[in-house]
Formats: sequence, C-alpha cells, structure tokens
Amino acid sequence: MERKGTNLRRSARRGVEIAAVGALTGAFVGVVVTLFNCLVELCEEFSREKYGYLAEHPAFIPLLFVGLFLGAVVVGGFVRFLPIIRGSGFPQTEGAAQGLLRFKWYKVLTGMFAASLVVIFFGLSAGSEGPSLMIGGAVGDGLGQVTRRSPSVRRYLITGGACAGLAVSLNAPLTGIVFAYEETHKRFTPEVFACSFFSVVVAMVIRSLLAPALLLEGKPILFNAPIFAGYTFAVSSLDFLLYALIAAVVVSLLGVGFYFAALGLRKLFRKICPKRLKWSVRMLIPFMLAGAFGLISVYAMGSGKFFIESLASPDGTFGEIAPLFSSPLWVTLLVAVLLRFVATACNLGAETPCCTSFPFFAIGAGTGALLSLLFVKMGMPAELTESIVIICLATFFATVVKAPFTAIIMTVELTGSFLYLLPVVLSVAVSILIGRIFRTEPLYERLLEDFLEETKGTPVAVGVRVHAGAGSAIRDILWPQSAFVVSILRGGKLIPATGDAELLEGDILTVKGEPLSEKDFLSELTAAVGEVFPLPAEQGEETENGPPMSEGRTP
Repeated sequence: MERKGTNLRRSARRGVEIAAVGALTGAFVGVVVTLFNCLVELCEEFSREKYGYLAEHPAFIPLLFVGLFLGAVVVGGFVRFLPIIRGSGFPQTEGAAQGLLRFKWYKVLTGMFAASLVVIFFGLSAGSEGPSLMIGGAVGDGLGQVTRRSPSVRRYLITGGACAGLAVSLNAPLTGIVFAYEETHKRFTPEVFACSFFSVVVAMVIRSLLAPALLLEGKPILFNAPIFAGYTFAVSSLDFLLYALIAAVVVSLLGVGFYFAALGLRKLFRKICPKRLKWSVRMLIPFMLAGAFGLISVYAMGSGKFFIESLASPDGTFGEIAPLFSSPLWVTLLVAVLLRFVATACNLGAETPCCTSFPFFAIGAGTGALLSLLFVKMGMPAELTESIVIICLATFFATVVKAPFTAIIMTVELTGSFLYLLPVVLSVAVSILIGRIFRTEPLYERLLEDFLEETKGTPVAVGVRVHAGAGSAIRDILWPQSAFVVSILRGGKLIPATGDAELLEGDILTVKGEPLSEKDFLSELTAAVGEVFPLPAEQGEETENGPPMSEGRTP
C-alpha cells in the first residue's frame, strides 16, 4: 500500500507539472500563432486582389512571374539551409513529438514563419494549419528547453504546442486535442491529455482576447465564430443518405488518385532536379504553376477558404461563384477543382513549406459542389447541396490523411452544426474502406517515413531498474525514440513484455533501440522509467525474441 501511495503521489506531481507547463506553452502559442494567422489572412487577401488586378491588366503579368521566380529562389534558400521546414509541417512535428526527429526550435519557428508567409503571399495553393502546428510545436520545445524540462516532458510540450497551434489556426479546439491522440501519439494517456487540453484551452483564450484588436478597416481578421458558419443545413432523410453515399465513393476515389499522384510527383521531382540547385528548381515549378493558375481562376489559389465560403448557397445555385470567362457554372467549378488538384499535388511533390489541409478541404468541397449539381438534376432537393459540399470536404480529407475522428470533429467545429453527423460518419467510413482496398497509407505518416530514411541511429542495448515508471503499463510510458522492451526480469523470473504489462518498482528491463542521440536516449529512459545501467556484453548481443515497439508501446 505504501508503495502504491508513493507511485500515486509521483504520478500526481508529474501530472501537475505537465499541466502547468502545458498551460504556459498555450499562452505563448496563442500569441505567436494568432499573429501568424493574422499575417496569413492579410497576405492571402492581398494576393487574391493583385491576381484579379493583373488578370484585368495583362501588361503587368511579366512582373508577376519575375516576382514568382524571386520568391521561389528565396523559399528554396530557406529549405536548403533548413531542410526540416520543407513540406506541410505535420510529419516533422509528429516525428519530433514521438522522439523520431529533432530540430532547433528557434530556427524552425523563424524559418517556417517566414517561408510559409512568402508561399502564401505569392498565391500558392497553401494553408496556414501545418505551419501553425509546427510553429506551436517549436514554441513548446523552446519553452521546455528554456525551463530545463526533461526530454520526455519536452516531447509532451511539443505535442501541446502543436495541438494549440492547430486549434488556433482552425478555431477548432476539439480538433486540436483529438489530433494529439489520432495523429501524434496514437494513444490516450493522462499526460498527453493534460498537456494538450491545457495548451489548447489557454491558447484559445488568448486568441479570443487578441481577435477583437486585430482589425482591418473595421473588419476582424480572425473570427470567434466557426469558419463555415454561413452554411445552412436541411433535415436529412434516407434519400439524402443515398446521395451522400454516392458522393463519398466518388470523392474517396478522387482522394486515392490524389494520394498516388502526390507521391509520384515527389519521386519525379527528386529525380529531375539537380543536386546543387535542387531546392530552387523544385520551388520554381509550383511557384510558376501558381502564377498561371491564379490568373485563370482566383478559386485555384490560396488556402481555399475563400472558395469554400463562396460555395455556401442555401438555394443550390452557388450564386457567389463568379463564372470563368462567361462559362457555365459546372465548368467554372470543374476548372477550379482540377487546377487546385494539380497545384496541391505539385506542392506536396516539391515539398514546398506550406500546409495542404485546407486545400484538401477545397478540393473535396469543389467536387461536392459539382456532384450536387448532378444530384439536383436527378431529383435531390436544392437545399441539400451545402450538405453534400461539407460531406465531400470531410471525405476527401479523411481519404488522404486517414484521420477519421479528426475529420469528423473538424467538420462539426468548422460548420458549428451536429445535424449531419451521421452522413459525415458514414462518408468517412466509406473513405477508410476504399483506402484499404487500394492499400493507401496515411499521407503524413508516409512523408514522415521519408524524413526518417535520411537519418540513421546507433544500436543501443541497456538495462533499466524501474523506479519512476512503477505502476504504469508499458504502453502508457512515453518511451524514447525507437525504444522497445525486450524482457522484464522480476524476482528472478522473466515476465512477457506485452503492452499491457504493468511495471513494478525494482523490475529489471532490457531495452533496445537505435536513437539519433544516445545521450538523450538514456536521459529519457532515466526520467520516464528508472535507473539505467550497461548490460553484460553477451546479454546486449542477444537476439531473443521480444515484442516489437508497436506491441511494447505505442510511439
């Protein structure tokens, strides 16, 4: 009983520590990411206006492409000297929270901040969610280092900061919290919940306090209402569920096609770009495409938020969509979807420092608008078109990212409505099923694997005498990067090292791994579990079968 009480007190102290530093992280993230998103809104609005002006005054178009060339060179320079910021920011931040990647927080914060603003300023199909998430993670890591937290606590702070950054960017606190479980750690623990919850709550409070002060000509740049609150929803029926099912199948197939197109372009870019100038050349292609596509259709540029808001149409006519060269509405929508599909896939292939989540939403929403026009011809009530748009938005995201719970909750928070929870759940389930049929992987996990292929760790095998981790199951401990428990020695007997095996004080563990830094690996083991000591040579070289990391613990 005394040992159990000691373990409970130790666990309570650790929980209070994580909650406190998580709340502090949320405060800093709230300020930094709110200001960042304010600048993003200004850049996107400026870019949209200037592209419209250039389309009406073609004599100035050559200046646009000169600017795009210079922008590509600048962003290429950022990525060359700071490769960690390339891409959306999601996989790198997940890897850092899991201990699989390491970065210098101040370089990541400033580099991603500046590079993503340049990308958005020039009108690429890019959003602010990934950079916001990565900036938040960098703020959490920096706070952990400044306050001299242990490596394991710093990983919690990266998680909390990332969740807070995503929540502030989308104005969706539950989405930020769910992200911690479904995408970052893929498990629920009290520590992950405490850090993500307090980080997100405090960051959202800071966002709410700053939003009224961020005005542009009397119009708030950041809103406290749901982003797509302008959408209205009719009462669903069995007939509508059939339309939703058909739309889910079509959009899921489109998402599968996007997945393979993006990875194919990624391989192509790596082959055709010369090594010395590879990043400048890679950036040049998506920048030039953005210029051409932006002149063709304003709906093909930016994050896609403006496009999705324009699709809000209770009468099903999509009257806010400006026709392209006096063409029919379906042609305008089709061109916008195709251009954004190509531009977003090229951004992923070139590893441009920008986020593709909102562009995913725009592709799905645009496809939903096209399908709803067809469904209305087939007899669907026109007032259901907005619902098809939102359902397709969630389905495309879930197909590519394979984060069903995040997609469902994000849809509810972005629209501020629970009315279509059932059809959204049905559509997301269809997307996961079709993804399995075509054997697609979660996109961000696949991109993280590419990052990890560039780094190799050194094999390590050590013994650990359990102290700090006593009373916890193996799966509930935040293990260092690549660590797995080979065996548990208790009272002279070997205990199976399964994920639900509870560790007791005095247990001797054999732990192996291939960490990037052996010093940090041992430090994290000591903080999370207990005293580390070297194993005899013959024991360290043993190849006895132990559970793989995925069984011993979830990274």
